[in-house]
Amino acid sequence: MSFFNLPKQTQVNKSIPKNAFDSYINSKQKKLFVDIIERIRWTNKLSVETINLEGKEISEIQIFEVALRQKDNIEKLLEIIDKSIPYHIIFVLNFEDQVKISIAQKHLHPTNENNTVIDWTFKSEWLNKDLIKYQLNLKGTLDSVIKDFCIQLSGKKEDVDLSLNELVEKESQIEKLEKEINKLKSQIKRTKQFNQKVELNALLRQREMELNKNHTK
Repeated sequence: MSFFNLPKQTQVNKSIPKNAFDSYINSKQKKLFVDIIERIRWTNKLSVETINLEGKEISEIQIFEVALRQKDNIEKLLEIIDKSIPYHIIFVLNFEDQVKISIAQKHLHPTNENNTVIDWTFKSEWLNKDLIKYQLNLKGTLDSVIKDFCIQLSGKKEDVDLSLNELVEKESQIEKLEKEINKLKSQIKRTKQFNQKVELNALLRQREMELNKNHTK
């Protein structure tokens, strides 16, 4: 099954054994691979050889379709797969009649060439297969293909003028502010002293303004 209507020359259609990642995992994680993942299939490869598009930061894009036995903890396993492969991977996760799309922006580890570092993961919600509308627009460069796809997943069309790194920085800042806001709200509920409540509420309003600014800029 393909969601992206990609050219025939991009097709790979190779099964990836789960034990291919054994050298990157411990026994507990190995059990999770068995319990959670039914199969992994490498379906497509986007590169200069297959679609005649090059990239400055991105040389290849792989598409993996992953059939799941359950949804829980799948993010942890995707991180393991992502860190072990130097190319950008679009994961198409299948569970029963639902689908979730995920892709991580990452860079090579500075001291370990066999690993990558994940900067941010863009992902959809779990959706019915018929509601998947994401598209891979194969134009420009591989960098612009990935940026466009990440913007689709983020749902923020207003960020089209940002670079991918700027988009990651913005999403990271929003997450940081949301966590701080939730923490402040919990502190306010627990705090008994009036003066401390006033200070915390002032800080909360400041962080909420910063969050709103990030959402609108």
